Amino acid sequence: MKNILILGASGGIARIAIDLFLNEDDIKLTLFLRNSRRLKNLASERVQIVEGDVLDLNKLTEAMHGQDVVYANLAGDLKKMAENIVESMHEANVKRLIFISSMGIYDEVPGEKYGSVLNPYRNAAKVIEASDLEYTILRPAWFTNANEVDYETTQKGEPFKGTSVSRKSVADLVVKLAINPELEVRHSLGVNKPE
Repeated sequence: MKNILILGASGGIARIAIDLFLNEDDIKLTLFLRNSRRLKNLASERVQIVEGDVLDLNKLTEAMHGQDVVYANLAGDLKKMAENIVESMHEANVKRLIFISSMGIYDEVPGEKYGSVLNPYRNAAKVIEASDLEYTILRPAWFTNANEVDYETTQKGEPFKGTSVSRKSVADLVVKLAINPELEVRHSLGVNKPE
């Protein structure tokens, strides 16, 4: 059994990823979110729901114990959240992190300058990249709700392609990275629908 902790488990991508993870027989999920009522119908022998805030380091560290992979899908004080994730993963001896960020954090989108609006994502990425974790940062394009898995990736330092991607595509990539933790380690991937 592979134990996967999902931080921000009620988010749009996370909800799709949960369904995809549960299609796999050897996955156990811990769903960490501020309001557990949002997902109470998912509790089962393979799903544990933990109500908590990533800004609460003790509660976060407690949820980390026994996990193989952490997938973070968050909004808010992202730099502080990233710092807490890194610290709690060290404390719990968990190495593999998949972190959702945003396109544009490296000014890699041709013809676009997103400025300070992306600073929370930039700052969180800097914290993660400075750690010794086996991270993969995902930088998706604008989201669509299309019921499709159709995406390509670019590496940090390469120009970003495309302008949109389905949430289902990003969720598919998250699940792939969690099931195959050796893929794209210490990489930051742009994710978009091929044009």
